Amino acid sequence: MKTPALHTARLRLAPYTPDDEEDFIALFQDTRVSRWMGEGPRSETEDRALFGRIFSKVYAQDLFDVWAVRREGRFVGHAEIKPSADVGGHEIVYALAATAWGQGFGTEIAQALTGYGFDALGLTEVHATVAADNTASLTLLGRIGFRHVRDTVEEDGSTTRVLTRSAASDVAGAGQPR
Repeated sequence: MKTPALHTARLRLAPYTPDDEEDFIALFQDTRVSRWMGEGPRSETEDRALFGRIFSKVYAQDLFDVWAVRREGRFVGHAEIKPSADVGGHEIVYALAATAWGQGFGTEIAQALTGYGFDALGLTEVHATVAADNTASLTLLGRIGFRHVRDTVEEDGSTTRVLTRSAASDVAGAGQPR
């Protein structure tokens, strides 16, 4: 299945194009953003290799859905939904450029990804993993129906929260992409 474009009230999530590389690198090289992603900031070389794998592996092998997020045509973030052994199901991942923080875009993205998981992928649960110190994302996800199910202690001693939202408890229309 080819990754479709998704729309929210103000955002468009569309598959990356090769022209998005510099925006992707700028997002992932911003330590205000990357500190919350995976194992944290990486080198520019590693981020460029990651961007390349979106095309050579993720899209080429139809592994999962990953999007560039735009507002009025301008790149503002990254989004994906993918299978994860860490959560035993599909996990949503999103990152916003710091200039886009505090405007409700994270909520729109998380709702769109969750709705896509339930509706297009037929999932009964959608998960998210969030650093315990990332109170903004924990609050956002709690507000849209994700519930804390467990904590994982990472190798560096930090704690990651695993949150889950089930389709059965989904509020009508709350997770629907537009």
